[in-house]
Amino acid sequence: MTIEERVGPLLQNNEVKIWHGQVTAEDTFYKAYWDVLDEAEKIQANKMHGALLHKRYVEIHGRTRQLLAKILKLAPEEITIRKAEHGKPYLADYPELAFNLSHSAEKMMMALAWNCRVGVDIEVIKQRINVTGLVNKCFGEEEITYWNQLPSTEKNDAFYRFWTRKEAFVKATGNGIVLGLNHCVINPENPKKFLRIPSQCGKPSEWHLQDIDLGDGVCSAIVTDKLFTDIKLIALKDEAGI
Repeated sequence: MTIEERVGPLLQNNEVKIWHGQVTAEDTFYKAYWDVLDEAEKIQANKMHGALLHKRYVEIHGRTRQLLAKILKLAPEEITIRKAEHGKPYLADYPELAFNLSHSAEKMMMALAWNCRVGVDIEVIKQRINVTGLVNKCFGEEEITYWNQLPSTEKNDAFYRFWTRKEAFVKATGNGIVLGLNHCVINPENPKKFLRIPSQCGKPSEWHLQDIDLGDGVCSAIVTDKLFTDIKLIALKDEAGI
């Protein structure tokens, strides 16, 4: 059976599906999540410091496998997930089906799309005492100028909006933050567009950026190198949405 036959109508060529929801880290389903992880994931889970981080890792990766299993019509433990040089996960047996994963505190999201590079990032907003230093280190000149002129009450949220956009981009490229977040510059006047990106990533116009509204207290974004006409948000608790 081909990958197209497996996935069928669950994912159209012109759409991205994004699953999002809470990570409960409860004991009730811990074993079910643990049992579907591969050996590398179990080793990584056991490196987590503290019971909460460990349980969150197991749940996030277990639920990701369960979602992919429903799409691919396979058992979760049968799915082979590998990591590229800088850690970006991919489906070894189905490279044309791109996915990306992000989590922050008790929030998680996973994006799935055809024949593209995709990156997502989610951040739970919190007050940061070192936000000015991070802006000066990770923002480009135009972004810094824009951020500095904002009212102080808006600066923290604005930082997270730019941060998630940049993180989604470097995750989409597969290079991670080694690209240098300050070299991935978003147009403050049109935050769906990049002003500059590292030359090895192609032209800014080849990349497409979209903020994702997941409610108050959270910032999230998706970046792809393919223009999609439909981005569908699906709550993880909504099984019918798969």
